[in-house]
Amino acid sequence: MYTIISHTKNKYIHYKSLVVMEVSSLSKTLILLGLLLATHTNLALVQGYKGGGGGTRVGFYKSTCPGVESIVQSAVESAVQANPTIAPGLLRMFFHDCFINGCDASILINGPSTEKSAGPNAFLRGFEVIDAAKSKLEKACPGVVSCSDILALAARDSVVLTGGLSWQVPLGRRDGRVSRGSDTANLPAFNDSIRVQIKKFADKGLDIQDLVTLVGGHTIGTAACAVFSYRLYNFNNTNRPDTDINPSFLPQLRALCPNGVNELRRVALDTGSVNSFGGSFYANLKYGRGVIESDAKLWSDPTTQRFVQRFLGYRGLHGLIFDVEFGRAMVKMGNVEVKTGKRGEIRRVCTATN
Repeated sequence: MYTIISHTKNKYIHYKSLVVMEVSSLSKTLILLGLLLATHTNLALVQGYKGGGGGTRVGFYKSTCPGVESIVQSAVESAVQANPTIAPGLLRMFFHDCFINGCDASILINGPSTEKSAGPNAFLRGFEVIDAAKSKLEKACPGVVSCSDILALAARDSVVLTGGLSWQVPLGRRDGRVSRGSDTANLPAFNDSIRVQIKKFADKGLDIQDLVTLVGGHTIGTAACAVFSYRLYNFNNTNRPDTDINPSFLPQLRALCPNGVNELRRVALDTGSVNSFGGSFYANLKYGRGVIESDAKLWSDPTTQRFVQRFLGYRGLHGLIFDVEFGRAMVKMGNVEVKTGKRGEIRRVCTATN
């Protein structure tokens, strides 16, 4: 998600069953308690955004556009089935949108100097999916559903379509009227230190656990060789590779990205899991198989390593269940600097302000 994812009703139950079958009685109790606690936390978090000032809430369009979620889901599902790279594209798009002046769909606006045209967003994909969903919604519920809410739903649906758990998305955002390419300088970058990453997330009201959780979205999708090849050959002008890279993994990356050749070639951010949403990303970090520098630092820096260890189930640490925590963190990020009421608009088309 750095500068450089059909709803299944029984998925949660199935997930618990798989876990319970493979653990001892004591572990069963601990995991079930963790799931119940996480679920309770998620519900409290979702309900907490109902607010008195016209904030987001689950069921916001219940009476004005009851089919909104199924319409967005249908558009995303058709697109991902035709092109699996759309899923991580939509997830990254939502992240990039929220980190620049809040979750207000400003990333969707066309123009030579908008966020959409800026370098950090050059590799994003899936804009046409949002446009397709908006077109259908304007026919079903004219002038009702914001582009920012469509993007929030599409990000969730992308996770579900690639194997992740679903979550309830609070809605009620309005669309922003300003989009400046220069603002993309505030996005987390592929070579940011942990200190800088923590600062950028904290500026959006997100803590270290949120950071490690949301970066886990890199379990799906790819990065261009140009974004990380410097780590393979001349890291920090040493003429040597980044020592955070496992020596056994280095030849594989070099074969995919020969020095100075085909810098636009795409490489999976989570080796072996490019189209499958899950916690394998953290195991790859542990074993020195993080592809981009900012990801690899999550393991090499003790500040963030402890959260990676919790996702990996290290003994003696309070465990975290990635699928559950990811939904929680997405709800939290999805309410960053949202515009509601008169502070925004409902665009007629997502690519331009009214």
